[in-house]
Amino acid sequence: MLSRGWNELDVLFVTGDAYIDHPAFGTPLLARLLEAEGYRVGILAQPEWKNPESFKIMGRPRLFAAISAGAMDSMVNHYTAAKKIRRDDAYTPGGLAGKRPNRAVIAYTAAVKGAFKGLPTVIGGIEASLRRTAHYDYWSDQVRRSILIDSKADLLLYGMAETAMCELASRLNGGEKIKTILNIRGSALIANEGPQDTISLPSFEQVTEDCNAYNLAFKLASEQQNPLSAKPLSQAHANRQILINPPALPLSEKQLDRIYALPFIRLPHPGYSDKIPAYEQIKFSVTSHRGCFGGCAFCAITHHQGKTIQSRSEASILAEVERVTEHPEFHGTLSDVGGPTANMYGLHCNNPEAEKKCRRGSCLFPGPCKNLQTSDRRAVRLLEKIRKQQKVNHVFVASGVRYDLLPFQPQYFDALLQHHVGGLLKVAPESMIDRVTDVMRKPGAKVFTDFLDKFRRRSKELGLRQAIVPYLISGHPGCRLEDMVEVALYLNQHRLKVEQVQDFTPTPGSLATCIYHSGSDPFSGKPIHVPRTVKEKRMQKALLLYHRPESKKDVLEALRLCGREDAGRLLLPSPIPNKSSAPGTAKSKRKERSSRR
Repeated sequence: MLSRGWNELDVLFVTGDAYIDHPAFGTPLLARLLEAEGYRVGILAQPEWKNPESFKIMGRPRLFAAISAGAMDSMVNHYTAAKKIRRDDAYTPGGLAGKRPNRAVIAYTAAVKGAFKGLPTVIGGIEASLRRTAHYDYWSDQVRRSILIDSKADLLLYGMAETAMCELASRLNGGEKIKTILNIRGSALIANEGPQDTISLPSFEQVTEDCNAYNLAFKLASEQQNPLSAKPLSQAHANRQILINPPALPLSEKQLDRIYALPFIRLPHPGYSDKIPAYEQIKFSVTSHRGCFGGCAFCAITHHQGKTIQSRSEASILAEVERVTEHPEFHGTLSDVGGPTANMYGLHCNNPEAEKKCRRGSCLFPGPCKNLQTSDRRAVRLLEKIRKQQKVNHVFVASGVRYDLLPFQPQYFDALLQHHVGGLLKVAPESMIDRVTDVMRKPGAKVFTDFLDKFRRRSKELGLRQAIVPYLISGHPGCRLEDMVEVALYLNQHRLKVEQVQDFTPTPGSLATCIYHSGSDPFSGKPIHVPRTVKEKRMQKALLLYHRPESKKDVLEALRLCGREDAGRLLLPSPIPNKSSAPGTAKSKRKERSSRR
């Protein structure tokens, strides 16, 4: 501040992540954008939330404080699906855990209010964005109030927030009071009453007492996700109303290009001496687009980034690649070029009139929408031009692909296999049982099997030793123990081994979390089985990892409970013990003596 001749900031950002000046991180991106708009901006990274003085190091900002838990919900960051404390934090120097509080948005907002009386506080990021209404909280196992109520913040900006943040700064800078700013797209606030055309959700009190009311609130909110036609929402909390304005409009190509052309240094703050794991993973990656129209039940990307794919221009991406090659640690390898789903770059709806009214949660489930433009031309051309960059030796696609799109993208599929797979391609079928993938809003087993066979056949034709790494979820709503036995048998039959399993965590905002809480589909009302006991969830996970010795006991128990002892001869490295080899028999004693020798 002194070197720039600043005696005060206009905006103070507070974040639970380490400060890395890279466009993959939300707080530095927004800070660079406001800086480009002419504002004086400071970033307070991982402050000591119990010490009010740590928030005053750069003084009181003139306009407002913008507060975020960071790139992850702080509760997901701190706890496993089994609610055990995590021992590391990828967004902290040295990977150290404990540098941010539980429910960080609430804690940071309270600290800012204590440090700067009367300063407008604005919350955002993934934690605030997905907790903007009354929501089921897995860690307390109860429905919690909107985070606006619990944090006492003045305003919440949900989604990616660039246009909302710039509009807010401009209006405050022009002299408006934050209490009178009620109509910014992509914002939520506490109001006395909503506009005339507001859609009222069941109240906090209703959704707390009645799962059917909770489901109705989720359904009504989901129907207003389309920014081209959405109406404002309101939800009563006792005698107060949470007003949620329609989502921000998707950014144009020109707007995105401007953001990613900002002067990011792409380095952590020089005050850090230890490596930051999250930075090491993405420092040589390039974001080509935003948004995802996959609509997976367990994923909240659509609720945060939107369903509309917002793609950068080819020129903008190539210019960023050129800047990356100038990085002092770059040695010729780009770790990723993509977005939430890499092969959605350049895709869009072919029917603007239908798009305005569309309420589909997914353009791919239960099958591809007839209006979806699936051409791979732009993506193939982009990757080809990046490969030709003089200082680029390797370009990988690590952000995942939708294999159910690849039948419509033959050139992308071929380019992916020939040039952009580092030996292992990670894809996410999540399950191989159709009734489970239907709940997940994912393609079924046949689509994955066809993809797997084609991948192996084409890799062999190309003379490349490449393999598929399938990402699978255990304990997801809709998945019974007998279903997971079938998944394990599928893995065995198709020579697939899973080394990591995602145990389902009910995170705020997702359809799967709504089902987990209510036990039924909010759209159809159909009851859905939810794995809840520690034992069932442990056995489901063990079945996916059946090849590991430590899984054997749980696998045997699961097979017994399902009446599938026959499957043990396929899944386990040694046959299930029979009566003739039971402990104490002559046969078992001979085996024991033999093993000793």
